[in-house]
Amino acid sequence: MRKFGKLIVVLALVGTVMVSCKESKGKDASKETTVEGSDTGTSEKAENLETKVVLNANLATEADLNGIGLSKEMVAQILDKRPFLRMNDFDALVGDETKEELYKKVFVPFNLNTTAEADFKMIPGVGDRMAHEFEEYRPYTSIQQFRREIGKYVDEEEVSRYENYVFVPVELNSATEDDIKALPGVGNRMAHEFEEYRPYTSMAQFRKEIGKYVDDKELIRLERLVYLKE
Repeated sequence: MRKFGKLIVVLALVGTVMVSCKESKGKDASKETTVEGSDTGTSEKAENLETKVVLNANLATEADLNGIGLSKEMVAQILDKRPFLRMNDFDALVGDETKEELYKKVFVPFNLNTTAEADFKMIPGVGDRMAHEFEEYRPYTSIQQFRREIGKYVDEEEVSRYENYVFVPVELNSATEDDIKALPGVGNRMAHEFEEYRPYTSMAQFRKEIGKYVDDKELIRLERLVYLKE
């Protein structure tokens, strides 16, 4: 009887050890799955970020345009016709191309304060509701205001993506350096030149001074991004 009792105890211990081993393996497998899932998510996020670089049709080089799969004929037309003062002009040139996919790669930024609400829907991923929100908060005085207002509806990553497609024109005599540098294609050097000649008394003065640094086509493009208070 005692031997039988001991045998039961031994079998019970063996069973407990086996269950414990299975649970341990299950936890390890769960950890491995979690890590693998995390790595995959990070990879996918990085890939998505890479695809969010949108070329400015007025600034892209010939090599840039060739690199996004445009035909040689289309690249030649873009280079010949620019600067495009409105996205609508570029849209007309594109014609029957698959615009949704193309505009994920190349675009002419919209003036947030003057663009028609319906035109905002040319931006990939912008539908009726978001186009309305873009228009709702006019007039925008800075890109920071756009980030703040539109950030109520989408996350920072999506707001950053939108900034490839829009700009807020700046007042030449009062804009901050950061606001000037937020303009499409305006870097540190050009922002410094914008400030250097303040106060501007006319757009003619702006053309004269900034025309010392850029050609006529670029001057026309830059003039679209700024204004003077009357």
